[in-house]
Amino acid sequence: MAAASQGSQYDLIVIGAGINGLGIARDAAERGLSVALIEQEDICFGVSAWSGRLVHGGLRYLEHGDVLLVRESLRERELLFKVAPHLVKPVRLIMPFYSRNTRPSWLIRMGMLAYDMLSLDKSVKSHRILSKKAVKQRFSGMAEAGLSGAALFTDGQVEYAERLCTELAVAAAKAGADIFIHSKVTRILNEGGRVVGVDVLTADGSTREVRAAITINAGGPWVDAVLRGDEGAAPTEKAAIESKRLIGGSKGSHIIVDPFEGAPTDVVYYESQTDGRLVLVIPWMGRYLIGCTDRRFEQDPDAARAEHDEIEYLLTEANTLMPEANLTKKSVLYTYSGVRPLPYAPGVAEWKIPRSHIVFDHAADGYPGLLSIVGGKLTTYRQLAEDATDDVVKLLGRGAKRPVSKHRPFPGADAPDLDIFERHLKAGGALDADTLERLFALYGVRAQEIVALAKKNPELAERFDPNSAAIAAELIFAVDSEFAQTLTDVFARRILLAFEPGHGLAGAKRASKILAAHLGWSEKARQAQEQGYTQWLDHLRVPESVAAGV
Repeated sequence: MAAASQGSQYDLIVIGAGINGLGIARDAAERGLSVALIEQEDICFGVSAWSGRLVHGGLRYLEHGDVLLVRESLRERELLFKVAPHLVKPVRLIMPFYSRNTRPSWLIRMGMLAYDMLSLDKSVKSHRILSKKAVKQRFSGMAEAGLSGAALFTDGQVEYAERLCTELAVAAAKAGADIFIHSKVTRILNEGGRVVGVDVLTADGSTREVRAAITINAGGPWVDAVLRGDEGAAPTEKAAIESKRLIGGSKGSHIIVDPFEGAPTDVVYYESQTDGRLVLVIPWMGRYLIGCTDRRFEQDPDAARAEHDEIEYLLTEANTLMPEANLTKKSVLYTYSGVRPLPYAPGVAEWKIPRSHIVFDHAADGYPGLLSIVGGKLTTYRQLAEDATDDVVKLLGRGAKRPVSKHRPFPGADAPDLDIFERHLKAGGALDADTLERLFALYGVRAQEIVALAKKNPELAERFDPNSAAIAAELIFAVDSEFAQTLTDVFARRILLAFEPGHGLAGAKRASKILAAHLGWSEKARQAQEQGYTQWLDHLRVPESVAAGV
């Protein structure tokens, strides 16, 4: 982990380690620029982790006539299939034709044709139309009343969005970027009519100044808060950037349930009977992710939680589509919510706000040297990063003019043949079969580094949680090779026990002891780490009224 000295000087500071900030940091570092990536919490802490985890072409954007965004999304989806195949995989989606839909079947068919035409370079199957009988054979639990058939098409899924972000961070650091997590930008420095860097509050409570020729605010839903500066700072120390409001946050909530009667094996993409929005039922980590909602959210994005009426809405829609499911409030295992960093568009319905990204140059406000990222989505993060870095290269007058690693495999896919690697890994028998299965799914070829740790120190082959095949070597790998600093970083965004049955709580104490021994935490600090993780799990809470079935 890099340590910035007072007044450290870079070509570029990137604020925010979501998928967009990480993509920019990697692209810029690979083009030869010196880069500091600064994040107030952790890699993939915010909205990048709270999406539906689909890598999609944006079929519904066709409704708004945003053909260019759909083409861009489909192109980037195809690229992710090639450079991160261990994490981003094709998945089939069913879109049913119901007589009650506001979108007639002929319109959906036209949309499918356009979707295929805009992705002629794809490696996955084109769409096909299923009869009612074929739909029921494929998805027996779908309601029959008013059903005439369905469209079957392909998009992508990234079950572990956190791992995608982590590998971007690894690639960025390998290219030379310095990464600082748990470091909050308290103000943007504006000197002589130009932005020259930021003040940073670090985890140990100290403040330091980091300087750069260009600063990019990629704070996602926190973009406006970053511009305002730390509200707790003394007035004389504040350096708020006066700008029009850029972000109009929209909250999306999901619920997670166990497999149920008549559950689909494909993703189901269907029209809500309440408001005509499109809702999804997504197989995910052995369970089902149902979402999502779309409503204005004006609070701190970290305060976003699924509310009682959102859960009722999603349960109602799921049961309308799948009557045999009989999902109730007690079926909800946990929830999560995120705030989309959409452009501020007062008076426009949330679902109609454009999803395309904007690289806003604050020179227009009188603050040259500062850019802000507005909008964007997981699928198109790389194109956003390329656009932003192109601007930086032009402003600086140095750095490669084109991205270096557009077609380069992610660290976890960097092997001549990923399938052969997987077979050799599992045939090696170094660890239990289910552990090796898990390691490949999360780390790809980097699983061999974790296996090597366990071979070097057999104690690290220990399963520390009775509900998981995770091993102690993953804990060490997370802090030594993947920037994690806290137990929450490890469980929630590296090894992902937070989303497994029991949320890893049965193994949290043992894991904290392993990390304490490795990192030198005191007993008080170790207990604080456990408490911090328990507090973070509030992000997944089910409202008491829902949990009680009220």
